[in-house]
Amino acid sequence: MGRYVARRLLQMIPVFVGATFIIFMMMYALPGDPIAALWGERAPDPAQMAQMKKELGLDLPIMQQYWNYLIGVFQGDFGIQIASRRPVMDVIGDALPATLRLTVLAFVFTAVVGIAMGLIAGLRAGKKTDSSILFVTLLLISVPSFVLGYLVQTYFGVKLGWITPSVQDSENWGELLLPAMVLAALSLAYVARLTRTSVAENKRSDYMRTARAKGLTQRRAVGVHLLRNSMIPVVTFLGVDLGNLMTGAIVTEGIFNVNGIGRAVFRALNTREGSTVVGIVTFMIIVYLVVSLLVDLLYAVLDPRIRYA
Repeated sequence: MGRYVARRLLQMIPVFVGATFIIFMMMYALPGDPIAALWGERAPDPAQMAQMKKELGLDLPIMQQYWNYLIGVFQGDFGIQIASRRPVMDVIGDALPATLRLTVLAFVFTAVVGIAMGLIAGLRAGKKTDSSILFVTLLLISVPSFVLGYLVQTYFGVKLGWITPSVQDSENWGELLLPAMVLAALSLAYVARLTRTSVAENKRSDYMRTARAKGLTQRRAVGVHLLRNSMIPVVTFLGVDLGNLMTGAIVTEGIFNVNGIGRAVFRALNTREGSTVVGIVTFMIIVYLVVSLLVDLLYAVLDPRIRYA
């Protein structure tokens, strides 16, 4: 196991470098000068601009800038926000708690409700319950999150008055519940359909027939054998989706006024704060890589036949 983890960590290095290089080049290839943008509609002072670029290292060749950034990341420095001169890690630290709360709620809702729906549909494959669940999940997949968020906000917030249309306190778990459900809707549909397919396939397998022949109850056969073996593709999806939920929160946070990572990225894009965008995206890449490693290690827990050398 230790050698496998070490090998995976080494494999992460080129992936991390390649991904950060692409986003770094994309952001600095965008038109406009973030230093000049600080003057707004006024004409910038060339001497002050040159001084600021020198202080921030923006006068160096692009490859040198990327190398300096990469070295800084490995030392825990994700760059400096140009307008406020704050470290990007401070910006992430301020915005991350709200996004984490929203993501945790969405992830729990996705896993619990999605797996439950998929299990029910898989055990009743071909029946009315299965068809109804497939219809609901298809509907959720078809409706974009920003449309669903707007409909929920308008109907439940404005017309019925059951909720506040926008989140007033991003630290309040109760206010984040509805945005989390909107954020989780698409993932929930995929989890339900994936679980349903896996359960429907595995319930006809040899080990299930053996379990029933040994006299195991239906609940024990499903809970101990069927569900455990059916969870491997679902865990894979959930692991990758954890990062998707954090990045997908950009739209949901904008609709419901949640002051998290998504809004920080949106504001940075509007003000051409390329260093902030690159720093936040770099942080998200690290989250993706760590979660993917943890998902691989979970396989051995779910399936005893899997062993890592």
